[in-house]
Amino acid sequence: MFRNREEAAEQIAARLEHHRGSNPLVLAIPRGGVPMGQVIADRLEGELDIVLVHKIGAPGNPEFAIGSVDETGHVELNPGVERYGISPDYIDSEAERQLENIRKRRQRYRRPPTRAEGRVAILVDDGIATGATLFAAIRSLRAQNPSRLVVGVGVAPPDTVERIRREVDELVCLEAPAEFMAVGQFFQDFRQVEDEEVIAALGGESS
Repeated sequence: MFRNREEAAEQIAARLEHHRGSNPLVLAIPRGGVPMGQVIADRLEGELDIVLVHKIGAPGNPEFAIGSVDETGHVELNPGVERYGISPDYIDSEAERQLENIRKRRQRYRRPPTRAEGRVAILVDDGIATGATLFAAIRSLRAQNPSRLVVGVGVAPPDTVERIRREVDELVCLEAPAEFMAVGQFFQDFRQVEDEEVIAALGGESS
């Protein structure tokens, strides 16, 4: 168990020390990944930004992710979603609704997206459950042609870790426990990260 996100971030940064000096672009998934991304960017002398993706919830159960959408509008569905018989019209409308939420969040954070083209891109989050959000972020970044795509996370289930490994150039996952219920169970301090903290980390002024 990690004391907090910052402790996990220090461990990830230590394993990515070989990227220090290359001006890596550290892309945190808000909001929980941002405190970690800030530590990693500082340690590796890189630049911090965020990558915005949003899960698409199932009909009648919005907390159950069936996929996700990124800032470009690209939809990534989870494997096996077709067996639920969800209509394409529902997926299209829900994706558009979540895309509008992404646009509002980008405006709230007062930061235009930084392009990853030609750079080492390090995608950071505190932990991964289903991976829907992370895989959408990976697809979004791949389309920008980074020189190297790296993922650093604190904890994820073993099967998700193997799926991630196949999609990226380098992966640091500190823990991959077989008994996985939720990301928060592996952090003593798993406080909610507020928008004001994200804005401050990105160099804006919180209000």
